[in-house]
Amino acid sequence: MTTTRLLVVIGLATAPLAAQHRPAPTGRMMGDPMEMQEMMAPIAQVMLYTPQHLLPRKEALGLTADQVARLTALRDATTAAQDAAMSEAETHLGELQLAADAASPDSGVLKTHFQAAHAAMGRARWLSIRSAMEAKALLTDAQRADSLSYRPASRSCRSTYSRMPPCR
Repeated sequence: MTTTRLLVVIGLATAPLAAQHRPAPTGRMMGDPMEMQEMMAPIAQVMLYTPQHLLPRKEALGLTADQVARLTALRDATTAAQDAAMSEAETHLGELQLAADAASPDSGVLKTHFQAAHAAMGRARWLSIRSAMEAKALLTDAQRADSLSYRPASRSCRSTYSRMPPCR
């Protein structure tokens, strides 16, 4: 009987400890949102100049008909090239999954498809960056200054995230 009581007491004493949730790890391994945002901040400013961001604001930026035509052509060419790169990435990711599902996966095959998929996704991202820089070159100094008016909004978003509790 005393053994049973002792087990009940131990069970009751440890129940609150077992109910506690460990805080979710943050940092590089778990993708801390603030760290990721800080890392991506420079690229976010570059991406403000993509044709996809500039064309909807053509009236506000005062874009000429020639600028609109050139930005539209740049957007369409970039989209087609990005679609091709992402299609290549998806093909390699599918092959990667097939190789991983094998009874005894070959790490060389996995590495080959992983690197090919990664390179294709990097190529798609690079196309966005290059497109943004080409689009920026089409703008006048005044238009470039006006296009940066969206930048404070991203800062307010950052302050919103900094007030949020960590993800669990």
